[in-house]
Amino acid sequence: MSSSTLESGPALVVEEGSQQQQNVQPQRMVDTTSLGSASDGIPFSKSLIEQEEETFYSAKDNQFGDDNLWGLLSGVGGNIYEWYDFAVYGLLASEIGSSFFPKSSKELQLMNSFGVYLAAFLMRPLGAILFGEMGDRQGGRKNALVMSILLITVPSVAMGFLPTYDMWGPIAPILLVLLRMMQGLSVGGQLAGSYVLSIEQSSSNNRGFRGSVCDASSVGGFLLASAVTTIVRHALSEEAVEEWGWRIPFWFSLLLAPCLYYIVNQTEESKFWAERTEQQETELVIREEENVAQNSAVSDLLSSPFRRRQLAGMIGVLSAVASSFYTLFLWVPVYLSTLRGYVSNADADLMNFFVVGTYIFLLMSAGKISDSFPHRMDLIRIGLPGVIVACPVMFGMFESESWIGLLLGQLQYAVCLSMVQGGMAAWEVELWMADPTLSFTGVALGHNLASTIFGGTMPLVATWLFYRAEKFEGDDDFLFTKVLPGLYISFLGCVSFLCISFVIRHPHDVRTGELKIRNAANLELKTEAKKRKKKRKALERRKKEQQFQQGDLWGAKESIVDITPGQPQHSMYVAPMT
Repeated sequence: MSSSTLESGPALVVEEGSQQQQNVQPQRMVDTTSLGSASDGIPFSKSLIEQEEETFYSAKDNQFGDDNLWGLLSGVGGNIYEWYDFAVYGLLASEIGSSFFPKSSKELQLMNSFGVYLAAFLMRPLGAILFGEMGDRQGGRKNALVMSILLITVPSVAMGFLPTYDMWGPIAPILLVLLRMMQGLSVGGQLAGSYVLSIEQSSSNNRGFRGSVCDASSVGGFLLASAVTTIVRHALSEEAVEEWGWRIPFWFSLLLAPCLYYIVNQTEESKFWAERTEQQETELVIREEENVAQNSAVSDLLSSPFRRRQLAGMIGVLSAVASSFYTLFLWVPVYLSTLRGYVSNADADLMNFFVVGTYIFLLMSAGKISDSFPHRMDLIRIGLPGVIVACPVMFGMFESESWIGLLLGQLQYAVCLSMVQGGMAAWEVELWMADPTLSFTGVALGHNLASTIFGGTMPLVATWLFYRAEKFEGDDDFLFTKVLPGLYISFLGCVSFLCISFVIRHPHDVRTGELKIRNAANLELKTEAKKRKKKRKALERRKKEQQFQQGDLWGAKESIVDITPGQPQHSMYVAPMT
């Protein structure tokens, strides 16, 4: 006999042996005969339970997103493109320094080149404010990404055609600074926008991985920049690269822009932002009626003591990651080739290419691991001590001057850094997700202030520390000369560790709340499975006693059997109302 349990939906119940028909509370019948066994001769499939579990979890876990693929691709593509353009300058800092600054010592040219690099970082907080306002209050996340991509394309291509100091004199470095500042303005909105758009469209148990993919794509930009510069340096002589070959990587940007624009155009706007738009329009009408001006997103953020504390804590936690990232992937190749002379520029780029490729895999693995932690901060706590120790160890291993020592030093540091950065992007977004009208601005401002203060200054500070320590170098002061940049990063790692306790999780901690829901769902599903198993056994015992009056009821989609204990058994079927 076919049987089912009641759920909501319209139906008409007809009892056999009676002419009486009665309308019942609208109900939808869910077939439970699928829970029988194959030996009963009753068609069954376990897909029903699987579908119900999948529906239940998706309803809970996807309340903030549906793992939209285009949203992830747009963030990934945008990061690769923007960080390729941004990283090319750092990797070619030596050649650019000799082309755009007066002929002087190599030290001064390199310091000038890294000073221009810092100028781009100084614009990133301003970009965070502008694109944060657009992403939170005006055009939406998607439009903010499109604008940031367009904004970086122009200065990147223009750098490839910029006259050198020998051609235009002091005007050349001034134009270089202005173009780099435009790039910094764009990057200030791109990375944070990719975090917010991708993670808002992600289920709660997948945010760490998707956030790490966004981070990995920015590292992928470094990888692409490293690959292109490596090819250029191996294909051309050092004199040709210094004279004109350094322009080729900037021209390469023209090939990437059209593909990226197509991907971003296919992306749907974040449902989070779309739902808030209606609320914001209503609030705007009320404000206009009351003649009250609407505050900007950054004003609302900074006006709250709680939000200011969150922002300060976020900057402190990110300090070690920002400084470590730009040291490992941008300054170390210059250190090994130009400053120390252990390897050539081409070999340093080749080594960096391998380390960056390995780091991408490590980063995504750590992001996936972070999804299994109740709080992503726990994984950051585990990884930070490794970063504190590994950085001085890396500089110590460099003193071996062998390829294996140089490579292993960078790889062991990359492993420790990936454990910290893997879940960092998801943590940044979840930190502000409880206050969604400021999420873009909060993530962008906190991330870019940390990158500017600690990441942008790192190449300049590290180069200065190297030259100051070199003047006092001796046999007895190894730790204070060879590994001094590493000790500086270790200090910042200690600051990050202390700032973890400074960050207060919002009372409505998104991830904690959802994990409680999922644990409760697990318990509920287990209890329901036991009930179904018990009922299935009861149905199997009575199967032989139950007779069908109509032969086609085997194919009926919705049916029910009254199995009330102690009452006569009446076969019934349910016909959906039309």
